[in-house]
Amino acid sequence: MELQNQLKALAEKVVKLKEQIDTEESTKHAFVLPFINLLGYDTFNPTEVVPEFTADLGLKKGEKVDYAIFQNGEPIIIIECKNWKEKLVAHNSQLFRYFHTTKTRFALLTNGIEYQFYTDLEATNKMDEKPFLEFDITQLKESTINEITKFHKSNFDIDEIVDNASSLKYTKEIKKMISIELEEPSYDFVRLFAGKVYSGRLTEKVMGEFTDLVSKAFSQTISEKVNNRLNSALHKEAEKQLEEDKEPEKASKVNTTEEELEGFRIIVAILRRKLAIDRIVHRDTQSYFGILLDDNNRKPLCRLHLNGGNKYLGVFDEMKKETRHFIETVDDIYQFEKELLQTVDYYEEE
Repeated sequence: MELQNQLKALAEKVVKLKEQIDTEESTKHAFVLPFINLLGYDTFNPTEVVPEFTADLGLKKGEKVDYAIFQNGEPIIIIECKNWKEKLVAHNSQLFRYFHTTKTRFALLTNGIEYQFYTDLEATNKMDEKPFLEFDITQLKESTINEITKFHKSNFDIDEIVDNASSLKYTKEIKKMISIELEEPSYDFVRLFAGKVYSGRLTEKVMGEFTDLVSKAFSQTISEKVNNRLNSALHKEAEKQLEEDKEPEKASKVNTTEEELEGFRIIVAILRRKLAIDRIVHRDTQSYFGILLDDNNRKPLCRLHLNGGNKYLGVFDEMKKETRHFIETVDDIYQFEKELLQTVDYYEEE
């Protein structure tokens, strides 16, 4: 949720300021660096975010990429920036020329509004011609924000992102083809369906008729599916309202605070390296805020004690004995990453 709010704030800033920005340097400072920063990387730390990173290629010395993000002394993302008014044309990009001279698996081409993430799915150590993830920061969808979250410093896992990149890339291409076919069905597409439902000879006249029929059939199918889902959602909401009207809900004494939810989001960011997000569940009580594996009380992952005078993070050992650690703010939870991940290992060993 925090990253989503930060991205929304940056998008609003882009829309507000872009007409006042004329140069590539201004684009970098106003739009690109804030994006890098909200991913958790310190843009003021030259060992983490390196501006004007040099990647020599053969006899061509001194070529530089605008930024390189480092982790454990190695570049993990190289970034080339353009003026926000420029179109992104990867084929003319320096990223292609020195992608294979570094050990990075990811390259980002951006003009501060459009972002294109590349990797080497098709040939090892050679940047793909098409991005596996691209978006306009002013028109973000929730699914895209989930993908951006994977590049956050606290979540970054090369293997996980690369594994997912293939699915993202080809799903995007298939969706694009489907949109084109729905807009203007191709001959082969129409023939596929006409051949299954029409027993006669597929003459030019017949194909012309079926082109219109296939287009209408797909439009109607999509419309019907949307209506069915809306009706189903409305029906469930009506049933829920009836239940609520029948039996007034008793006032709960449990008050879940935003600080507890923020702590939960940090813990999810840490544990998702080993667990699927839907397996990490929170359950608030009057005395503590519990985080469970598979919503199972017998599988506590940790507890937050934030509502007293002092704040504590409770972690569990292999005997499920809780040890409380003092924290000043929920950000201190990151200091106990090792202990939290170890708790997951205990349950996997079981």
